[in-house]
Parts: sequence; structure tokens; C-alpha cells
Amino acid sequence: MDGNRRAFRVQSRRARLVIPIVLFVLLVAACASCAQSASTSHTGAGSTSPARSTSPPGSAAAPVNSTGLPLTLPPGFSISYFARDVTDARVIAFDPNGNMLLSMTSQGLVVALPDTNSDGVADEALQIAGGLNQPHGIAFKQVGNAWKLYIAETDGVATYDYDPKTMKAANRQKIISLPGGGEHFTRTIDFLPDGRLIIAIGSDCNACFEADPLRAKILVANPDGSNLRTYASGLRNSVFQAIHPVTGQVWGTENGRDNLGDDLPPDEINVITQGADYGWPTLYGKNIVDTQFDPNPGPNPTAGKTPSYIDIQAHSAPLGLAFFPATGWPAGFAYNLLVAYHGSWNRSVPTGYKVVRYNLDRNGNVLGSGDFVTGWLRPDGSVLGRPVGIGIKGNNIYISDDNLGVVYRVYPSGT
Repeated sequence: MDGNRRAFRVQSRRARLVIPIVLFVLLVAACASCAQSASTSHTGAGSTSPARSTSPPGSAAAPVNSTGLPLTLPPGFSISYFARDVTDARVIAFDPNGNMLLSMTSQGLVVALPDTNSDGVADEALQIAGGLNQPHGIAFKQVGNAWKLYIAETDGVATYDYDPKTMKAANRQKIISLPGGGEHFTRTIDFLPDGRLIIAIGSDCNACFEADPLRAKILVANPDGSNLRTYASGLRNSVFQAIHPVTGQVWGTENGRDNLGDDLPPDEINVITQGADYGWPTLYGKNIVDTQFDPNPGPNPTAGKTPSYIDIQAHSAPLGLAFFPATGWPAGFAYNLLVAYHGSWNRSVPTGYKVVRYNLDRNGNVLGSGDFVTGWLRPDGSVLGRPVGIGIKGNNIYISDDNLGVVYRVYPSGT
């Protein structure tokens, strides 16, 4: 009896020692299993659903190209179609609610391309205005609690009462008459920081002393169309403009003349100031005299003329341009500039057909440049697409293509 009781007491003591040890081991094993499970869930390994990406915009996240075109972008960026079947897609603008408006110049249309479910694809193309005479530029201005939509046609500028909720425009009023057509027939508009309206109107020729005082210029007017006058001159065909987000200066692309060979004159990006003369038709680029056009330009032809800010390969045909905002993009992208090179039509070796990024500091000083989207020009010289307008909204870059009749969406991979 006593021996049995002693054996029982010993076994009980052992049990009391062993049980906590076993429980401790089981607890450690369970924690290790939880940690492994958490690690697996975070990385997505062995999971039926992909892990949420924590990669920052422009990082090494796998790029996606769903266009079916052989387009190349920087690491960390993807591209898709935002809208298709938008023939002759040209200028991109955004209404007060962030909906895209697009001019379809040859179709005489301006359409809205809403994306109400935010899936990165336009729901439909809603006609905003039709039966127009080669519409191109689009701009918005708030008047009191209401909004005015401005549309530039080849022969003038008209305003509409615009309802951002319904995306409907009404009560068309033509406020400015312009000379229509000509060799350069597009008219592009924007508002200066002080509220005045600028209108770009190209020359009626390749190289000439322009007879019409309204051509080969950027004009400026009050928002109601009154007091139309010259803002800057000597601009053969400054098709697109953008306002620098820090300096408030107007930046514009300029298409140089033809028939001087493959490499002259350079196309340009200009910082356009009021009262400046950029030299066309006598000068191009960094105030170089066009001696083929004007072999006897006088003793000091560059006096009072403003040279180009950036020279671009001749015949690249730079069109749309847009600045990145200060935040929301990868490091080093703040205030950078994207420019669409529409591409050459008469160069022996085609050039352009791409989007280029200019690395700028906050004041617009050029730090470098490089290709951003390429692939529309194939190695055999054939052309798939021609980029035109650029719009940056949120974490999306939109690019219109008047050759394929589409709008692309470029976005950070993993978002």
C-alpha cells in the first residue's frame, strides 16, 4: 500500500512536470505554424488568391500590355485600351467631375468617355457636340456656380453651358471668329492662370510671310471672346500647349517647316511668353537663319527674336504635352513633361511615333530625356499608331491615337 502510494505520488509529480512541457511544445509549434501561414498569405505563395501588391508606382511589379501591340514602356508601367472606335482621336480634356472629353476632329464630334465603375475602360462614348467644323481644342471655365465648355473649331471658338452631372452641353454661342482651314487647320485652346483664353492657330503655308495677321501665332482673348489680340508670334504651327504647374508659363510644341532634308529644321518645344517672336519663317531652332527661304535676311535678323527652348529631331511632329503633378508618381517624376511625337510623313527614314519623357526640375530646367512609350514605329518602317494628345489624371496617363482611333491608358503596374 505505501509503496503503491509512493509510486502514484511519483507518477503524479512526473505528470505535473510533463504536461506543462508538452503544452509548451504544442504552443510553440502552433505559433510557428501561424507565422508560416501569415508569411504565406503575405507573399501569395501557395494561395489560391493573389496577394495584394505593396509595390510603389513605377516599381518592378510585372508590367501588363493588353493592347496586342508591340509597345515598350519603362519598368513598372502597364498599358491598356481606355477607349476604342473613337475615330481621329485628338485632344483630351477632363470635365470638373474628372470625366474625359475627346475631340474627334474629322468626325465633327466632341464626346465624353465616362468610366463610372473605375475599371480603367470607358463605359461608352457620349456625344457632347456634333456637326462641328473640324473641332480640336477643348477647355472648361467656371462662371459663378456654373461651368462653360469651350470648343475650338477651325473657324472659331464657341461656348456651351455644361452640366458635369449629366455631361450635357447646351446653348452654343460662337464668341470668336477665326480664319478656317488652310495648311494647318487645327485650333487649340487653354486658359492662362490669370483667366484669359489663348488660341493657337497655325500658318497657311510651309514657309512664307503670312498674309493673314491672325495666323502663325498664339492669340489671347477675354473669356467672353472680346479683345482678341496677339499673345506670341513667329510660330509656324504650335499645335498644343500646356501650363507649367509651378511657373504658370505656357509651354508649346512647334512643328518646323518641310523640304530642308531629313534633319532640318528641328522641331521645337518653346516656353511661350507674351509679346515674344519665335522667328518663323526666317529663323528656326536656336535662332538659325533659314537661308533657303530668306537668303538676305538683313544685318541682324535675330534681334528681338526668341530661340527654341528644346530642339527635337526634325519631322518628329511633337503634338500633345502634359506635366506630371508634384505627387502621386515615382520618385523623380514630379513636374516632368510627357510629349507625344506624332511621327514623320516625308522623312526618308521615319522618325517619331512615340511618347518621350523630359526630366525637369520644379522650375522647368531640363535634366535629361528618354523614351517613355515606343513600338508604334516598326523596324521595317511601317507604322501601327500615331500618338496625339496626352492627359494625366490621378495615377493614369491617357494617350490618344488618331491613326488607330483609340485612347490608351498607361498606369503603374500593380495598381
